[in-house]
Amino acid sequence: MTELTLAAMRVDYGAGGFDVDQLAPTWHEQLARWLAEAGGAGVPEPNAMVLATADTDGRPSSRTVLCKGLDERGVVFYTNFTSAKSRDLRQSHEASATFPWYALHRQVHVRGLVQQASYAEADAYWATRPRGSQLGAWASAQSAVVNDRSVLDDALAAAERRFADTEAIPRPPHWGGWRIVPDEVEFWQGRTNRMHDRLRFVGDRDSRTWKVVRLAP
Repeated sequence: MTELTLAAMRVDYGAGGFDVDQLAPTWHEQLARWLAEAGGAGVPEPNAMVLATADTDGRPSSRTVLCKGLDERGVVFYTNFTSAKSRDLRQSHEASATFPWYALHRQVHVRGLVQQASYAEADAYWATRPRGSQLGAWASAQSAVVNDRSVLDDALAAAERRFADTEAIPRPPHWGGWRIVPDEVEFWQGRTNRMHDRLRFVGDRDSRTWKVVRLAP
């Protein structure tokens, strides 16, 4: 693919406008609304979000995770606590995430402090996971370097043998949830001529009060 081809790639976002009077009363209600609309429109994995973290040297990393919890406290995802993302979160205590709904010309950006979800929350979600996913969580030392694929296959086989006679596989102690507790949530709607609508909920960390501002595109 040539540089010229990339330069010529563009989509003119012709969706309708999005203004303050169309927002739900709270950021989480608005996010839930757009999540539902993305799902209804057939967007694949509408709860997928790109999670960004930084290490102690400030080097950023991003990866896609699935949002598995949403309420007034924040957005929750689950992972291995030994993973690179978990190490970053323990060190910086902050993260951002973006829900990219390209087909709808929409994005939502969430940024704020992070906190570990309760063990009760993690246990409740763990019980809903497919058995194969549970075994994978036991088998994988997430983000660790392995020699080849056989290491992973052997680890999964060992987990299958370990829990062969166990109907309800317990949650591993090294696996659980993180909650992003936002102080900024931006709703982005693509518009024609790149004059996009950007409406941002801005929260005060102390009073937990919110205001809405419009940003230039």
